[in-house]
Amino acid sequence: MIPRLVPDSQITTLVDEFLLAVRNAGFSGDISADTSAKVVFATDNSIYEMAPKAVLFPRSLDDVSRALAVIAQPTFRNIKLAARGGGTGTNGQSLSDGVVLDLSRYLNSILEINADEGWVRVQAGVVKDQLNAALKAFGMFFAPELSTSNRATIGGMINTDASGQGSCLYGKTRDHVLELTSVFSGGTIWTSHALDDLQLAQAKRTPGIVGRLHKSIDSIQRENASAIEMQFPKLNRCLTGYDLAHIRDGDDRFDLNSVLCGSEGTLAVIAEAKLRILPIPQHSVLVNVRYDSFDACLRDARSLITYGAASIETVDSKVLALAQDDIVWEGVKAFFPSSDGEPTRGVNLVEFVGGTVEEVERPVALLVAALEDEGGVAGRLGFTIARGEASVQRIWQMRKRAVGLLGNMQGDKRPIAFVEDTAVPPENLADFIAEFRALLDRRGLDYGMFGHVDAGVLHVRPAIDIKAPEPEKLIRDITDEVASLTLKYGGLLWGEHGKGVRSEYSPMFFGPLYPVIQAVKQVFDPHNQLNPGKIAAPEGQTLLKIDRVPTRGQADRKIPQGVRAVYMDVINCNGNGACYDWDPDTAMCPSWKATRERRHSPKGRAMLTKEWLRLLAANGSDPIAEGNRIRSLVSLRDFPAKVLNSAFYGQPKDDFSHQVKEAMDGCLACKSCVGGCPIKVNVPSFRARFLELYHSRYLRPPKDWLVAVLERILPLLAKTPRLMNTVLTMPLVTATLRALGLVDLPLLTGTDLSRELAAKGFDFATPDALESMSAEEKRRAVVVVQDAFTSFYETELVFDTLELLSGLGFKPLLAVYQPNGKPLHVHGFLKAFERVARAQAEQLNRFAAAGIPIVGIDPSMTLTFRSEYLEALGAGAVPRVHLLQEWLATKLPTRFSAIDKNYVLLPHCTERATALSSLQDWATIFSSFGLRLKVVATGCCGMAGTYGHETRNVGTSRAIFDMSWRRHIEEARPEEELLATGYSCRSQAKRFGKVQLRHPVQVLLAHLALTIRGNEPAEMRHAS
Repeated sequence: MIPRLVPDSQITTLVDEFLLAVRNAGFSGDISADTSAKVVFATDNSIYEMAPKAVLFPRSLDDVSRALAVIAQPTFRNIKLAARGGGTGTNGQSLSDGVVLDLSRYLNSILEINADEGWVRVQAGVVKDQLNAALKAFGMFFAPELSTSNRATIGGMINTDASGQGSCLYGKTRDHVLELTSVFSGGTIWTSHALDDLQLAQAKRTPGIVGRLHKSIDSIQRENASAIEMQFPKLNRCLTGYDLAHIRDGDDRFDLNSVLCGSEGTLAVIAEAKLRILPIPQHSVLVNVRYDSFDACLRDARSLITYGAASIETVDSKVLALAQDDIVWEGVKAFFPSSDGEPTRGVNLVEFVGGTVEEVERPVALLVAALEDEGGVAGRLGFTIARGEASVQRIWQMRKRAVGLLGNMQGDKRPIAFVEDTAVPPENLADFIAEFRALLDRRGLDYGMFGHVDAGVLHVRPAIDIKAPEPEKLIRDITDEVASLTLKYGGLLWGEHGKGVRSEYSPMFFGPLYPVIQAVKQVFDPHNQLNPGKIAAPEGQTLLKIDRVPTRGQADRKIPQGVRAVYMDVINCNGNGACYDWDPDTAMCPSWKATRERRHSPKGRAMLTKEWLRLLAANGSDPIAEGNRIRSLVSLRDFPAKVLNSAFYGQPKDDFSHQVKEAMDGCLACKSCVGGCPIKVNVPSFRARFLELYHSRYLRPPKDWLVAVLERILPLLAKTPRLMNTVLTMPLVTATLRALGLVDLPLLTGTDLSRELAAKGFDFATPDALESMSAEEKRRAVVVVQDAFTSFYETELVFDTLELLSGLGFKPLLAVYQPNGKPLHVHGFLKAFERVARAQAEQLNRFAAAGIPIVGIDPSMTLTFRSEYLEALGAGAVPRVHLLQEWLATKLPTRFSAIDKNYVLLPHCTERATALSSLQDWATIFSSFGLRLKVVATGCCGMAGTYGHETRNVGTSRAIFDMSWRRHIEEARPEEELLATGYSCRSQAKRFGKVQLRHPVQVLLAHLALTIRGNEPAEMRHAS
């Protein structure tokens, strides 16, 4: 039995007193010091792991001020505080073993948009893509770009002075900052902006820290002006943070923001910002140039710059190869064709943007003419052109996912971020990278490269297994050598992603100006409490060192190798945070979006599971052996102990497993993590293993047992549907079910499927039926697999599917009903699930042996055969079960007469996440029928099987529905009919949206019937 896991307390008396003082000061936000919060906030997108002692979630600017006022009190001088946004930093910028101030949960509002004057005012927790979505209605956008734009916050962008693609045209974040509202040490709130001499003089006379800052910083800059001019590099990616070189703008105005931007929370907490916004370019063209070597790719970039491109990005063959196994490849593969057998080892993506077509096409034509010149640069293999926002954005999405894709390399060695954003003058880039690659090759390391060649920035991530002690030492060796190499080529070690833990190299790059930088830190943060150890340390204090800060690898080392192998997707979560996606219309992690609780995200659940595995190892417990024991024995011997455990150890403080369980309970098992995460972190998989082990110690709630037997007893209940429906709607029964944890249960359709099947002229796919079929019948045959949802709650849809297939000239056979087992897997009944899966697989294999294709109606249940079944039974144990549209799209009929009707498909989130290309199959089929179908992007509906029927989940289920589905339903145009492929989606739309959505099959069947009644030709052609 899994032991009770009680982690060591990390709360000190002083921190306890600080938290109490903050609350007594009127702090209205959330305060969390439990183990789960500390675990979730211990990592970012870097190699480091540093658990805070508590996390504060301010609800207002005043809350931030209260926290900084309390921390400045003499009693709390030893408390450290680090501000945090999206947690996307690659260098541990927001990690702290003190107190973390999370600005993303509540301070995420867009306060004011003034498109006429070209500015917007936002809180620090606003996500970059969230801002641009709001600005799009005004034809404006916030220009600085970064690959993590769907989860990176504006506060984080300002604190790292973020920039990426297009920086040569648009500049860095600070180039668009007009005002910053910051909270200084002691709690003083100040809004800084460019000041003329008179305004500066007034600021210097302001009492307290504001006056001291303006006097001191102005004095420091003037006294060191010549040294600053000499030391700061003249790069697009100049030294970020403490930037005294740009303290005065082109009009000689003093702007404190040049010091604050890029300061990583070491000088102040930035809470609000007024930002410059620009008109969205109306036209864009992307020229994709392929090369036979990465060196040729880099060396050619300089000539491409001369054509006036807005940006030039490069991607190496490693990233391209990984992209081909990712969901993103389907939309871009046409732009990267093979070149007569010559492998593509590098690509330059050259973008042109402008306000008019002519403005864009003129330089494109010049570039194309040069590329077509037979005397062109050696190494070019060819090029393609993407025009229009949709095509261009699909390619940029692939480029944005490059970081995550590298993390999905197979094996223990994984590309990691520690020397990934070097910047050198663009003319030196090819030679610099040649030496960079040589130092990695000498060590026998694999790596991937991508970046901004127009700015001289290349992202390089060597693959190292930092779980092993010896390879981890390479981090120091390589970083030292790369730091020297960047100096040799006139560049910087950190040109884009900030300094963070790598701040120990600050003296090396600031040189004689480092004491000046120390003085800046001293003025802002006299007691070194704001994110100490980063960028600059006051005299007598030390900077962090890259090999003295704990790493994730060191923590993962505590988990035995055999356990790591089984929980590999947990271990491989690299913290890139793609699951924090802001967009309500993406499938990715609906529980995170609805709760804004990071533990309710794939990354959060993975981090909690890691800690759980570490604690198990420390307790000498083997979860693999325990899981095997549970699945191999039929015994009640653990029952008395589980009763006692459930009675006496029911509080989170008693067992860390309870905190993990709470996070797992919020998972909808929608599989969006599998499709959307570049690392393919599979939460439903390790969640099921966790629940199995958890319930070896603690009793299951009654609702779990009801769900577990539902698929098996539904055929029996369906024998008396009217009686069962009457019982289910009785007030006493509904109240009892609610008390047991279930609400709003669906009603049986009341149709006896077995009896009606013969009456409608269809057959079951029994062994006798298969053997008696002629060769011609087998050629036209297709087996439709039943699932509990459609067979018993939407029986007419099963018949509609059979009638459509029959009407198209096929011979549909209905598989004999057997439980699918997905509800068992979702709730961690893995032994029972494996038993059900084997029985179902046996039936499916009979169909496959007969050479008959197999299709399923419900996406979620059908896709279970491709994932959970393979995991339980092994590769090759289950034949391919097609989604209905996947198979039907290969058997298209001749085109029917078109009708003037528009349909809109709201896809199932699992279907969208793990079988994206199949959604376009519906559009293809509809087109063949003469119908117009648009597949729209939607998030999760919030039902997800039984999730939405669980009492505890009703509020979250509704919140998830409201984020995306409600809007699409309410904004549907009268001339459009909404359709849905998922049973759960149709149920949720009826439940919360008060609409009855049809399945696409039902529309096709109705159109087929109309065609036949109208005596139009309905001859069909089929693939052999």
